[in-house]
Amino acid sequence: MGDVGFSVSGSAVIIFVGVMVAAGIAVPSLVGSMGALADSQGEQVDRGIDALNTEFEITSATYDQSAEELTLELKNTGSTTLTLEGTSVLVDGDLKAGVTGTGLWLPGDTATVTVTGETTKPARVKVVTENGIAETISDGIGVV
Repeated sequence: MGDVGFSVSGSAVIIFVGVMVAAGIAVPSLVGSMGALADSQGEQVDRGIDALNTEFEITSATYDQSAEELTLELKNTGSTTLTLEGTSVLVDGDLKAGVTGTGLWLPGDTATVTVTGETTKPARVKVVTENGIAETISDGIGVV
């Protein structure tokens, strides 16, 4: 009868040790995952704040027929610093690769962006910043 009590106690100890080992393996990976999740949520909040603080306007759009260029003057009226490399231009719905303009686009600054290879005056121009904020102009595109 003494053997039966010991085998039950021994089994309980083995199960307890197994649970502790399993917890020792699982806890570090869970803690690491939770830390990565918290970091990514913080980055998402930062991107959201940048998007809320991003504002700009297209102050002028001029099409030069002889040079086949579209020149845009863009004013950063928000409080987020943007990059011209991260800014996209769509002309009549087509994403343009021939866009020139580099550097930082600071709050209050006006940037000049030139789109080359435009053979006709566009009907609509859309400018999209790196965080998804967009402005469109369809009227007021001047011709030189």
